[in-house]
Amino acid sequence: MTDSKNIHPGEPRSTYVLEPPPPPPPPVLDKPWREINWGDKQSTLQYVNDYKPHIEGRYLRILLHGPVGAGKSSFINSVKSVLQGKMCGAALVANIGGDCFTKKFTTYKIEKGNPSTFYPFVFNDIMGLDPSKGVLVDDIKLALMGHVKDDYRFNPERTLSEGDPSYNTEVSPNNEVHVLVCVIPADTVNQISQEVIRKVGEIRKAASELGILQVAVLTKIDEACPEIEKDLKNVYKSVYLKEKMEQFSADVGIPMNCIFPMKNYFEEIDLNDDVDSLILSTLRKIIDFGDEFINHKMNQSEG
Repeated sequence: MTDSKNIHPGEPRSTYVLEPPPPPPPPVLDKPWREINWGDKQSTLQYVNDYKPHIEGRYLRILLHGPVGAGKSSFINSVKSVLQGKMCGAALVANIGGDCFTKKFTTYKIEKGNPSTFYPFVFNDIMGLDPSKGVLVDDIKLALMGHVKDDYRFNPERTLSEGDPSYNTEVSPNNEVHVLVCVIPADTVNQISQEVIRKVGEIRKAASELGILQVAVLTKIDEACPEIEKDLKNVYKSVYLKEKMEQFSADVGIPMNCIFPMKNYFEEIDLNDDVDSLILSTLRKIIDFGDEFINHKMNQSEG
């Protein structure tokens, strides 16, 4: 293009070439930034089946928390479905938005092989976090220490206190939480209020003071990214999802290697190998974190 502005007679005319805008970054990377063995879910399943805590009679307690509607109950159902090889729905799930569906402190055991045998880990589901209502942070702190009895109905207006029938005064090692899992919906991670982020940070600090290891699980990844919806194996190639994980990591301080994207079973009626692989990969990491905490506590007591 020739620019005719401010050109005087006899002066050479300047020619400017407008550079085309750079192409947008690709929605998926050529290579995944984190590896997962999609074709060998059986080895991970065997790892989970073979796991036993080093202390006889002990089991891992995994506490889930996060915003209302994040998919905590669906996470429990998804893990149970994979381990039992069929669709399960032990943890009730709401199919509409709004207030938190889970109201009580509930422990979920997963049967292993027959009704009298269970996996050596349990999940605790709790009321969701909310800017103005929902579970109180102080109640989650009590749950971390093992002071909340099963079936306690959370009161958004009042913290559980000593002397209440649901307050567990005598805490055994099996009452204590070994892994804290923050469940976050990837499709609305940008919309989480600063107040909820603050509460997550406060809970994280309390867990850190107790030495409890923490991970985060990003659910609804297929709803957050069209490329993942097309092919779940794009989960660690998705530029968008990696950015969301990095943003959440910066917001709450959970390292990237402790954040795991996952798709829960929700609408499906049959199991899928790729979904199973991602669920089992996440579960294995949670078990490893919990086992590390139990071993650390055991070494401290022996010392």
